[in-house]
Amino acid sequence: MKYGIAIFPSKKVQDEANSYRKRYDSHYALVPPHITLKYPFESDDEEIERTIIPALDEIAKKTRPIDIEVKKVGSFKPAANVLYLKIEPNEDLHRLSEEMHEGALEGEREHTFVPHITIAQSLSDDEFSDIYESLRMSKFDLTDRLDRFQLLYQLDNESWSVYETFRLKGE
Repeated sequence: MKYGIAIFPSKKVQDEANSYRKRYDSHYALVPPHITLKYPFESDDEEIERTIIPALDEIAKKTRPIDIEVKKVGSFKPAANVLYLKIEPNEDLHRLSEEMHEGALEGEREHTFVPHITIAQSLSDDEFSDIYESLRMSKFDLTDRLDRFQLLYQLDNESWSVYETFRLKGE
């Protein structure tokens, strides 16, 4: 089965992202707005219960809640026609992402970690240019406190569902 690890931001941040996603994101119905900590990976129930969940529990126990800021829109162009809410540089979030690729969770990264919340994808070049031009000068003033992350699993219809939630408890 396919699993992933992500953070779902607050309702306020999700509502802002969804105001764009419902028009511009082909994955709108498959997963709520999120910050990907570990891209999809294959595993089985036994490994999840015996190895992955205990590792995630340990990470959550020692990690403090993380404050983030979103001030503008970013893009993965030319690699992909993707627009996102750009999360300002944040050492704590980077450290959490690193831990999702060490020890029992070790695995090669598919991409360099760029903290973001996707708002548009699967766009033609013309659509991308039009939307990016209208959003790139927009200013956002979103702040959020991230106090949990989720282990997700993918269903047969390609949507994602929460397997387990881990609260950040570090001091």
